[in-house]
Amino acid sequence: MKPRVLFVSRERFRLPLDDTQRRKWDAVGELLDYRIVAAAQPGSATRTERMTLASPAPALDGPLYYARLPERIARELRVFRPDVAVVQGVHEATAFLLARSVTRTRTKLVLDVQGDWHAATRLYGSRARRLLDPLSDAMGVLAVRRADAIRTLSPFTSAAVRRLGREPAGEFPPFVDGDVFLASPPAPLPNRPRAVFVGVLERYKGFDTLAEAWPRVLDAVPDAELHVVGRGTLAPLVRGMEWTHSLDAVGVAAAMDDAWLLCLPSRAEGLGRVVIEAMCRGRAVVGGDAGGIPDLVDENDTGMRVPPGDPELLARALVRVLGDRETAERLGAGARQKAETLTPTPAEYAERVRRLVACASRSSRS
Repeated sequence: MKPRVLFVSRERFRLPLDDTQRRKWDAVGELLDYRIVAAAQPGSATRTERMTLASPAPALDGPLYYARLPERIARELRVFRPDVAVVQGVHEATAFLLARSVTRTRTKLVLDVQGDWHAATRLYGSRARRLLDPLSDAMGVLAVRRADAIRTLSPFTSAAVRRLGREPAGEFPPFVDGDVFLASPPAPLPNRPRAVFVGVLERYKGFDTLAEAWPRVLDAVPDAELHVVGRGTLAPLVRGMEWTHSLDAVGVAAAMDDAWLLCLPSRAEGLGRVVIEAMCRGRAVVGGDAGGIPDLVDENDTGMRVPPGDPELLARALVRVLGDRETAERLGAGARQKAETLTPTPAEYAERVRRLVACASRSSRS
């Protein structure tokens, strides 16, 4: 019999799944009997045989999601009775630990560490969230120490859990659909210099820094363009820029092909799946010199790194690439070469997840 596994996250799905998500989860389903508890994108259906998604709330969506999450997990623990739960994020893992205690089940916990959990209250939303710093930090310690196994994305996230005395059972990047991002050779750079930003519009991703830097870029490269893809509390800063709220994988690949570079000046990126996607499309990356980005972006080889929160240095790096087509092409070629080593097939990704589940099943921690 396949192991029964519950996946829990704050990820927003759209049903029916797009081709990228379908390939990923079909491969996982070959090895595991799984269910998913997560969130729905606006306008999406919320339930399939394998997925139970929370509809977005018109107000206080985040607090309501987390308030109801223990009950939703408890329901799956009672009905589905999973052997293992793979839970993305320390706050979600805390909800799982509460649900497991209430239901008195023995489901093992795999903590999926996607980034720096301290950033959730420090670099997202309003500054008032800083009041939750002590609680959020305590949840991180609890989740890391109580997990039966831990998955990390990068040396940066692995170091975070090692500081709490734990060794990751697996370190591997997020799934990137090679059928979309590597299927064809990189497109030639478009005629006009163009940058693309893909991510949540929050301080975590450094979008405030990019918004402040961009007028300086235009002073030096007047015909430069910026395409912003994402939603978030910093949306009012999107002024005079092309703006798309969301794109599927095919749309993201097209946006990369229509740009010279990806700009992701993050302050605490776990790794950056969108960085790998841009590199797959042969595009240079101008990113923050923080978190897991240095594990992907090699200075003057695949892109450029700048100190987070410095709009002047960010503008200089953007001008250097957007103002010189030859530099953009050279960095993009290096990025494509490195990216080809970072994209497992769906079957390979599913096998890595299966090994994590097996590791947690053998654990005697809980």
